[in-house]
Amino acid sequence: MMFRSAILALVLAAIPGVECAQSTEFREVAFSQLSDRNVAGLGQAALGIRAAEWKHAESAHFVYHFFQSFVAGPVAVEAEFYYGSIARDLARDTAQWERKCHIFIFERPEDWQSFQKRGQLDPWTGGLHAQGELFIVRNPQYKWKGHTLGHEVTHLVIHRFFGNGVPRWLNEGFAEYAGVRGYAAFHRARGFSSRPTSRAVDPARFIPLAQLTALLDYPADTEAVLTFYHESERLVRFLVAAEKRGFGLFLEAIAQGNRMETALSKGFGSRFPSLEVLEREFKAYATKDHAPAD
Repeated sequence: MMFRSAILALVLAAIPGVECAQSTEFREVAFSQLSDRNVAGLGQAALGIRAAEWKHAESAHFVYHFFQSFVAGPVAVEAEFYYGSIARDLARDTAQWERKCHIFIFERPEDWQSFQKRGQLDPWTGGLHAQGELFIVRNPQYKWKGHTLGHEVTHLVIHRFFGNGVPRWLNEGFAEYAGVRGYAAFHRARGFSSRPTSRAVDPARFIPLAQLTALLDYPADTEAVLTFYHESERLVRFLVAAEKRGFGLFLEAIAQGNRMETALSKGFGSRFPSLEVLEREFKAYATKDHAPAD
């Protein structure tokens, strides 16, 4: 089956470096005919759920595993849009990258819960990037899908072009930042009035930057996890606003194993000579306009 979307052609035509003739094709084929059939452990676990019902397809940069074409087709539209726009924002040339990422699309909440158990995932996981594979839930009953796909595609781009050296806060913070921006841009391209949003941090729950940037894993409790995501996204947004090109240099330096202060110096010169100076400026920004919960 060949899926060609006028919206896909229109949206992708606006992305520099994406060949529209190639990228507008969503080709459903048998698993044996996929150009890349290498599926890692979590992917194998996913394909074991309702094993006989999975279908498979490809687009320019992705291989898809799904149950219904009318659900997977729109995912292809978004995935290609996000991949191109995020790579462009990070000034990364993807033309020479030949391997395709696999995207596994679940529709039923009970299937996703079964996958969570098989993969030993955290119960709050709503999407996942692991070893170059993406796992998402797309319930066809919901019109608005949220920014999870953009978030996970961002993790993919970071993984491919910056490796495994990007710390947790920066990886998640940039994925939240780029995912929200990409989701808004995607809907603007379709004629909707959409703007990215950023949630302020509760001053009482603010995580000192020395602690935030040293975290090797997510915090223990749910409230702390939410603060971690919001504060990490705000910090990325703050640094990008300070100097977009400088943020790219900072990200590359961090990925190469530089300490936080060294990376700040490479990206922003003398503006943030220490983590303490950065925190003084950032905390006011991070907590600005925080509204207490009702």
